[in-house]
Amino acid sequence: MDDDTPAIADGEAHRVDPRSIRVQQLGGWIFTAVIAAGSLIGLGVGLFTGDDMPDWLRRMLPWLWLTAIILMAWHAHWWPRRAYEHTSYRVDPQGIEIQKGVYWRVTINVPRSRVQHIDVSQGPLERRYGLGTLVIYTAGTDHAKVDLAGLEHGVALRLRQQLLPSGDADAV
Repeated sequence: MDDDTPAIADGEAHRVDPRSIRVQQLGGWIFTAVIAAGSLIGLGVGLFTGDDMPDWLRRMLPWLWLTAIILMAWHAHWWPRRAYEHTSYRVDPQGIEIQKGVYWRVTINVPRSRVQHIDVSQGPLERRYGLGTLVIYTAGTDHAKVDLAGLEHGVALRLRQQLLPSGDADAV
C-alpha cells in the first residue's frame, strides 16, 4: 500500500460510493420497464378476450395499470437515494460492521475470525460505473452470507484483503 492510500481499517464509518445511487436507479428502471411490458401484454389480452368482464372494470384496468407503473418508476428513482443515506460500514482490525436499512435498520458485525471466504462481484451496471459488491461468507447460520453493494471496486478489493483471516488466525 502506498502512502497516498488511506488505511482501510481505520475504525471510521464510511458511506458506499455515491455512484451506487445511479446503478440502483438504472436497475429499478429496467425492472419497471420489464414489468410494464409484460403486464401491458397481459392487460391487452385480458381486455380483448375478457368478454364477461364488467364494463366498469374494462375502463378502470388501464388506469390502474398506468398508476402502478408510475408508482414503480417513482419508487425506482426515489428509493436508491434513501437507501444510500442509511448505508454505512466501519472496518477495524477485528472485523467489519455494516449498517443499512431505511425503515427497518440493521447492524451486522462480522469478526475476522468468523470469515470463511470473501468474493467481490460485479454485475454489468456495476462494472460500467466501476463499482462492486463485497460478499462475505461466515461460519454460522444467521447472516452466513453478508453483502455490501455499492463499493468502489478498488475499495472492495482492499476490504477483501483486510478481512481475510491471516495465516495465524484460522477461520472456523
